[in-house]
Amino acid sequence: MKVKISDLYDVSSSKRVFQSEWRNSGVPFYRAREIAKLASDGYVDNELFIDENLYSEYVERYGKPQPGDIIITGVGTLGVCYVVKPEDRFYFKDGNILWFRQKAPDQIKSEYLVRAFDSKDVKDFIVRNSSGTTVGTFTIQTANKLEINLPPINEQEEVIDKLSRIEEIIKKREEELQLLDTLIKARFIEMFGEPISNTKKLSLQKLGDICELKAGDFTIATDIHEKQDKDNPYPCYGGNGIRGYVNNYTHDGDYPIIGRQGALCGNIQYAIGKFRNTEHAILVTPKIEINKIWLYELLILENLNRYQTGAAQPGLAVKTLNIIKIPIADIMLQNDFAAFVSQVDKSKVAVQKALDEAQLLFDSLMQEYFG
Repeated sequence: MKVKISDLYDVSSSKRVFQSEWRNSGVPFYRAREIAKLASDGYVDNELFIDENLYSEYVERYGKPQPGDIIITGVGTLGVCYVVKPEDRFYFKDGNILWFRQKAPDQIKSEYLVRAFDSKDVKDFIVRNSSGTTVGTFTIQTANKLEINLPPINEQEEVIDKLSRIEEIIKKREEELQLLDTLIKARFIEMFGEPISNTKKLSLQKLGDICELKAGDFTIATDIHEKQDKDNPYPCYGGNGIRGYVNNYTHDGDYPIIGRQGALCGNIQYAIGKFRNTEHAILVTPKIEINKIWLYELLILENLNRYQTGAAQPGLAVKTLNIIKIPIADIMLQNDFAAFVSQVDKSKVAVQKALDEAQLLFDSLMQEYFG
């Protein structure tokens, strides 16, 4: 059964607070970015505040969010929900944040509405109906038009429980993958030392002397497609990893790739098979006998982002990378390490498969419940 949000909640915002009324202490004052942070991490850094007296005045005039009410971002990442807790005491920015005040707690669970806002249908509705030409806003008028599927309370509780259990499985699988990556890093440092400070006192060589570093070909953005299909089967690497898929490739083989443009410049990818690398990605081709898996892990630990230049558009210059000195280990030890990585990767494949299956189940249930 479809029900309008306006039948379940009174949707409003707050009384306007001017920047001149912000303080360094008092009652926490949240903008949309702080609400998003609170929703994702459970805490907010670098809080703003308003005066206790001003807070008391506004609460007396306009009320305050109660446990079970929902605060939702209206700018930035639209529709991020935070459920008010009994211990919460804060005020929030007018216009940029919507306040969903419960008026039918016997009909809807707050956690159920949060799940609905995570669904594709609700997100698409918000985007389609957001106002503003450059920066969209989620308004009270749009919120009141929104309809959601609303089963009985007992079914809502079952939906919340089932989705939460699957999310917990997804979280554990993601943690397993992180632990396996940590294991590889720990093994590298155990065998070869910390590379930046070269704690094992290995021989140092310039990166450009042992590897050819070359940026890829210019690639038109319209030639890059979001999804892989028979017409566009080849991954296309940009400054931050795989950017999409294209219908032609530039290389066939195994290569480390350094992202050279953007906030994440210096990130390291490992391309396998046929692929294309753009002008924002640097292909690393060894000139000497070297294990590419070992080289890949070494480059990750080198934290190449520390060599970036440019504030507005950070980047890495090939000429800079060429003169960086890196430690070089005995090839036999490199191969031993690569064999260890291969064994760990088998475990990662199994965990990733389980993660993908859990994510697929979660997505299908979200569509079933809220689509």
